[in-house]
Amino acid sequence: MALHCGRACRQYLLHLAHDNVDFRLPEIKALLSLRKRPFDTSETFNEKSPFWQLNGLSEDDIRSVMSRTVCGKSAFELWGHGTTIDELRTSLLEYPAENMAPYLQQNSTYKINVYTFNKTLSIIGVNLATALIALDFLPFKGTVNLKDPEHIFCLLEDYGSDPNDIPEEPFHMYFGRWIADGQRELIRSYSVKKRHFIGNTSMDAGLSFIMANHAKVKADDLVYDPFVGTGSLLVACSRFGAYVCGTDIDYNTIHGIGKASRKNQKWRGPDENIRANLRQYGTESLYVDVMVSDASKTVWRKNAQFDAIVTDPPYGIRESTRRTGSHKDIIKPPEDFSGESHVPVSMAYHLSDIFADLLNFAAHHLVLGGRLVYWLPIYRPEYCEEMVPLHPCLTLTNNCEQTLSSHTSRRLITMEKIKEPEDSDRLAHLADPRFTPYQGHNSFREKYFCGLTKKNGKDSKQLFAK
Repeated sequence: MALHCGRACRQYLLHLAHDNVDFRLPEIKALLSLRKRPFDTSETFNEKSPFWQLNGLSEDDIRSVMSRTVCGKSAFELWGHGTTIDELRTSLLEYPAENMAPYLQQNSTYKINVYTFNKTLSIIGVNLATALIALDFLPFKGTVNLKDPEHIFCLLEDYGSDPNDIPEEPFHMYFGRWIADGQRELIRSYSVKKRHFIGNTSMDAGLSFIMANHAKVKADDLVYDPFVGTGSLLVACSRFGAYVCGTDIDYNTIHGIGKASRKNQKWRGPDENIRANLRQYGTESLYVDVMVSDASKTVWRKNAQFDAIVTDPPYGIRESTRRTGSHKDIIKPPEDFSGESHVPVSMAYHLSDIFADLLNFAAHHLVLGGRLVYWLPIYRPEYCEEMVPLHPCLTLTNNCEQTLSSHTSRRLITMEKIKEPEDSDRLAHLADPRFTPYQGHNSFREKYFCGLTKKNGKDSKQLFAK
């Protein structure tokens, strides 16, 4: 359990939140890649664990990650760890004294915090006291200051993740120097409940920031959302210094008019719009603009423009999947010689077409290395990896699931542009079936409500049975 590292090589411990577990590893990897740093961990790495040990990084790397992550709670310079108190003590004794010395000076102040995972402090009692006594050999020369210390040290104990089977002794213990906290506070301060302008499908603040991190959004990037809605994703991306813009087919949403989504409010106010949301968080200067546009009929020049495309397409549940009508979509029957034709205002926009158009747009309008991040709704009993849309110019980097119900989920798909489009790419689906749009996505709405009806019917039967 010894940590053999000098000043040039130290080990760090990340304490992660135990929600959105599937999204944590891609987020941390993406944030490290912004600094061109690898994700290097221990041989016993467990992705589901709330504690990760990272190697080969500097303290600046760790601070950079913690300044953006919403999945990470805190980061520490790891001084020692073990499965028992004796192992922890041995590990601490083997940690280089010169690495500890700057933080144990006589004229410094400090305090020691205790964190436990899956067990409350009031239950621990004797075990905690024993662990703290075991640390008495550390040469703390400074003065204890619980309110405003210069240095904070932490003892962390991991009691597993099963709340129904909590062990008497921790599975693992860690001790180290606190470096920084993550950005969990953004989930509260950017909550849609406090947002000036919201809609029925406004994205949760925490997930919005996770999407921005997966997309590796950074200062001075240009980020685009083709299904912008009320601009939740633009708000998150602007928080990291990116210039933001978007389009949506819904005129009322873009212009902030019509019925309100808030309880006890019938109509939207005069200043309820996306620009006002960015103004609320002090990033209005990064607002490029939004406009009414159909995602199936691009209005952009044919060249790379965007550093990232971050979006949440409609699934046909709360928001309809529609596109504008066109003369090209009208098929006249042979016997119709009237010469009259009706062009519908809007037409069905199938999910398979939405995703095919989205990937094709990203291939043409992302810069090389730029990322596309979007949500893919899934009917869980039928899911397989072949359902994820692919494109010859994009490589799939992450595929994370958020469960919505027993039969449905949505997957956060992250793709990176690896080459510029070629004429041959338009026929790629003929040469390789992987690039053929999966038509099963088009029945997601029916499957969603079918599963909901079955669930309600089952609940009703159980209710009458009682």
